[in-house]
Amino acid sequence: MELDAVRTSYRRWAPVYDATFGAITGVGRRRAVAHVNTREGRVLEVGVGTGLALPSYAGHLEVTGIDFSEEMLAKARARVEARGLTHVRELRQMDARTLDFPDASFGTVVAMYLVSVVPEPERVVAEMARVCRPGGEVLIVGHFARDRGALALLERAFAPLANVIGWHSDFEKSRVLGCPLLKVAEERVLPPFGMFTFLRMIRLAG
Repeated sequence: MELDAVRTSYRRWAPVYDATFGAITGVGRRRAVAHVNTREGRVLEVGVGTGLALPSYAGHLEVTGIDFSEEMLAKARARVEARGLTHVRELRQMDARTLDFPDASFGTVVAMYLVSVVPEPERVVAEMARVCRPGGEVLIVGHFARDRGALALLERAFAPLANVIGWHSDFEKSRVLGCPLLKVAEERVLPPFGMFTFLRMIRLAG
């Protein structure tokens, strides 16, 4: 997707995101955050959106969130203020392809339902690996294209509408698996209907 299409799409989605796509992805988001909560230190959520996950992070973590959409971030900031989420240290507008953080800044970097909606997802994953410390974890939750079945047919049918619906329905998992600094440690299918996948990757030294 082009950056202007992302901006337009999420300006359109921001007012209704929580009640629509946010509701569909709730179970997967909660399971991913439950894993993050077993860890320590600094966490970066890339594509924090309206901040749906922020109240669920454990208080012992130091959470930073970034998003390209100012409209989404406005809702995330309001959520942090309304809920008094002191573990959320910073929310910043940023392009995920060029993260404005030093190397090895975070012990955990997580992107939920992001990689299929951004331009150049390979660059985004490389940046996530760069800012993760060696031995840390990069977590990705998203929808990946199927090879066969009725859902595969639907994915291909909706693929030309990516700039309208705001995500690539036929996004290939291989596009997030090519970073040499990351090794897949776990892969799990998530509800609803096995539509989404949880990937846990270890940041290698180098």
